[in-house]
Amino acid sequence: MDKTFIIRAYTKKELALLYFPDSLPHTAVNHLMAWLRRCTPLWQQLQATGYSPTCKTLSPRQVAAIVDALGEP
Repeated sequence: MDKTFIIRAYTKKELALLYFPDSLPHTAVNHLMAWLRRCTPLWQQLQATGYSPTCKTLSPRQVAAIVDALGEP
């Protein structure tokens, strides 16, 4: 049974572990952040929403942008 991904606020760790479930939390966050930085249009879109690398929580709008660019976890 597949679970439906819900667009809501997530911590970076929560979202990263959805994309990289077999990784340690710190490693998962590093991988997700590398993906985000490599996708220049997404990175610019996130920054336009107020994102900064020190943010611990991603807003629903930011999560929606990530899922739109990378696909559902």
